Amino acid sequence: MVGTSSWSSSSSCTSSLGSLDDDVVVACVVKAADAAVEGTCVKFLCSYGGRILPRHADGALRYVGGDNRVVSVDRSLPFHELQRKLREMCGWEAVCLRCQLPTEDLDALVSVTGDDDLANLLQEYDAASRDLLQPLKIRAFLFPRTTTTTPPPPSRTVPHALYHRQTGSAPSCASRWAAHQMSSPPARVLHQQQHHNRHGGEARPHRYLVQSASHW
Repeated sequence: MVGTSSWSSSSSCTSSLGSLDDDVVVACVVKAADAAVEGTCVKFLCSYGGRILPRHADGALRYVGGDNRVVSVDRSLPFHELQRKLREMCGWEAVCLRCQLPTEDLDALVSVTGDDDLANLLQEYDAASRDLLQPLKIRAFLFPRTTTTTPPPPSRTVPHALYHRQTGSAPSCASRWAAHQMSSPPARVLHQQQHHNRHGGEARPHRYLVQSASHW
């Protein structure tokens, strides 16, 4: 493996990847001190930015759109370093890595979240590549990891009296008067009396309006 930088890429078409049809696959290389030794590196065929959809002809699942890259890394690379390289390749802040096992279809992807998962994945592909001339590429699918936020609980309506009792603030004069107008019954004519007009000597009726409750 020859290269002067930690990442190198080249465009090439491949005919051995039937699930990709004729998509362009870019080869990316992670240089390591012992990666040139045969059998010390592993290759990931990574797809991202597309979708897994059924094919119209036979309904078989295939990956449509997006980018496809072959990434070669040292077998001893820790998972967090692999994840960092994948984030740099995709340009995402967080990457969810899901891989296809050699004996499974695209509808049974496994999530790789740590060193133990990565070691088990390598064992599966080592066993499947035992009788082959070249080891299989690990089929990997990358998805952006989104953080789900829990919506706040709905706010409850606090009763007006309870609100003022909790906050200690008294209602304004305008609100007190408006509340009185809404709660007080209309003024009624309680009685009608006749008073004598001492100047004219005539009896003139006068009506007195009496409020049912007084705030004065």
